[in-house]
Amino acid sequence: MGSSTLPKLPVIDLSSKSLNLNSSSWVTKCDEVRHALEEYGCFIALYDGVSRELRDATLLASQELFNLPTEVKALNVTATPYNGYIGQQPMVPLYESLGIEYATTIEGAESFTKLMWPSGNQSFSETVLMYSKAVAELDKIVMKMIAKGYGIEEHYESIRGSTTYLLKPTKYLRAQGDEKMLGILPHTDKCFMTYLHQDEVNGLEIKTKNGEWIEVEYPPSSFVVMAADAFMAWTNGRIEAPTHRVMMTADKDRYVLGLFASIRDHIIEVPPQLVDEDHPLQFRAFDNYKYMQFYYTEEGVNSECPIKTYCGI
Repeated sequence: MGSSTLPKLPVIDLSSKSLNLNSSSWVTKCDEVRHALEEYGCFIALYDGVSRELRDATLLASQELFNLPTEVKALNVTATPYNGYIGQQPMVPLYESLGIEYATTIEGAESFTKLMWPSGNQSFSETVLMYSKAVAELDKIVMKMIAKGYGIEEHYESIRGSTTYLLKPTKYLRAQGDEKMLGILPHTDKCFMTYLHQDEVNGLEIKTKNGEWIEVEYPPSSFVVMAADAFMAWTNGRIEAPTHRVMMTADKDRYVLGLFASIRDHIIEVPPQLVDEDHPLQFRAFDNYKYMQFYYTEEGVNSECPIKTYCGI
């Protein structure tokens, strides 16, 4: 099937000039975000909160990080599975990533930097902190819009203060030979929401509801906004976390910055407004971080829909 016949992800302008909270266009835009997420589980956001300088500096900083010796990168160990260093894995030989927990806090950025550069690297920690904070602002906008679209603003307010952010610089090596190679296996994210940003190399593919893979092309100035499993449970399944993968060609290595929002130390419950005759309650109250731990157990890994296995009704 030619790619021209496949749907493309919706592109929504979330730049500051296009968002006026007091205008009727705000309500329209909130609906647009909700519809895009209900249809695809993700969309492409045009967002001007990250300057080109900051974007370039952060991508450069992540390249500097990947150039460190493997034994240094391997020091990035975290209590939450897969939030730390992953690399040299036979199943996904092209994939490598590190995780900066609490990336929107000075403590988070500095403790990670100290681990990688014991003698210090101030420009690295300042850059990742500024970048993470700027993308976290996009998360706040998107969440505000979803809450407005569903009329659950009060409910969102109750979890907003419990959001923590993991910044994951990721590198995909170019493929060897002419065939496309798998960069990362098809999966859904286990956090609450995901914000992906890339250099000029494409590779992300999203699976549509009818099982087709869409190749996502998004310019370096934009972000892919993606619902994850915990968000799917919170919205009572109205928005599904999309299955996605990365396929690499032989052109060049690909660098991606993923900011992953999770809810910590707060029990997530489905807002009552999202439960009705057409949408009976599908998920029990749950803890986002305990769910992430569960996912990496044998039961979680082998489950067809881990979030339903974990807290489905």
